[in-house]
Amino acid sequence: MAELTRGQARRIALAAQGFGRPRPSGALTLGHVQRVIDRVAQFQIDSVNVAVRAQYMPLFSRLGPYDSALLDRATARAPRRLFEYWAHAACLIDVHLQPAFRMAMRRRAANERGALSRILAAKPQLVDRVLDDVRRGGPLSARQIENDEVRSRTDWGWNWSEAKHVLEYLFDSGRVSVAGRNGAFERLYDLTERVLPAEILARPDPSDAASYDTLVQRSVQALGVADLKAITDYFYLRGPAVRASLDRLIGNGELEPVGVAGLPQQFWLAAGARRPRRLLGQGLIAPFDTLVHHRPRVLQFFDVHYRIGIYTPPAQREHGYYVYLFLADDEIVARVDLKADRALGVLLVQSAWLEQHAAHRPGEVASRLLAELRLMADWLGLASVLVQPRGTLSAALAVATRAP
Repeated sequence: MAELTRGQARRIALAAQGFGRPRPSGALTLGHVQRVIDRVAQFQIDSVNVAVRAQYMPLFSRLGPYDSALLDRATARAPRRLFEYWAHAACLIDVHLQPAFRMAMRRRAANERGALSRILAAKPQLVDRVLDDVRRGGPLSARQIENDEVRSRTDWGWNWSEAKHVLEYLFDSGRVSVAGRNGAFERLYDLTERVLPAEILARPDPSDAASYDTLVQRSVQALGVADLKAITDYFYLRGPAVRASLDRLIGNGELEPVGVAGLPQQFWLAAGARRPRRLLGQGLIAPFDTLVHHRPRVLQFFDVHYRIGIYTPPAQREHGYYVYLFLADDEIVARVDLKADRALGVLLVQSAWLEQHAAHRPGEVASRLLAELRLMADWLGLASVLVQPRGTLSAALAVATRAP
């Protein structure tokens, strides 16, 4: 069995995710967006808008400034290139993978939530009535469904209406799909046959084994080289079925088992994965980017222990609230807590931290990071970058902002 160094594994992983190539020049198109979709397969959705919503950032990280309407078009206009469903979280997923996700839809259809069971016990016709509303008026948000009920005022964050429970069940089971999001970031539901491309819907349902083979192969392709846990987590699959799929994919030559020096576990390498000797470039990496979603992998490949802070009480946050990583060539060398202060027109660096393995070159890191921050600010329509005095890199970054 071949063994890779950690540097080789890291560069293979970065290349598989679309890093290390020059960003395109000139106007960006849906073709550029599609090439990123072909690599990473999914963009995690997040409602937090402290800087920019998570689903928009991976394209910027790889392509540079682009018109975010391109992602909206790929998601919310026919023929859709992405569809919303559950992968490692709520994600925009390559629409060509939809047949492979039907096994999850079948499973979810057979396991309705307890709250829905209680609702339907009292209103057994509600599913049909909600479907009829969607059929006649879709796409609709849950608030646009007419239904008489007395709403509880407890647990406001998850205080779904009865119609919302029904719509989420129909979404989980694939009978309705998300046609887009409204200004309040609410899902807009419509009949699946009016959302997904006809040629995708016409594909026959694959078996569970075939679905696993599709998703496992795509996971390793996107990761480049990965262990069982990272492969399983990429689309939130089930371990035993993933192991069986790995054996089948090795048998047909699509994957190769490898080791990584200094790491104890088994890894798998995608057939044809690029193995760059050097990797140049830089990018700001959002917390839910597929490059860093699996945190143990970030630690093993990049020597970075990564937590973002939004789920941590303020007094216990080490680096900030919504922390981005800064990738320089094939290393993660810094992290920054960013906020788009739209009232002041600035990209606010609330803290900036130098990784220990880059501690000997703060000036170089600050200079490269500032260039990327300015690019991001311009993309977001902000006039400047403002650095607050918190973190081990903040002083060098502030000095860089004053340089001519």
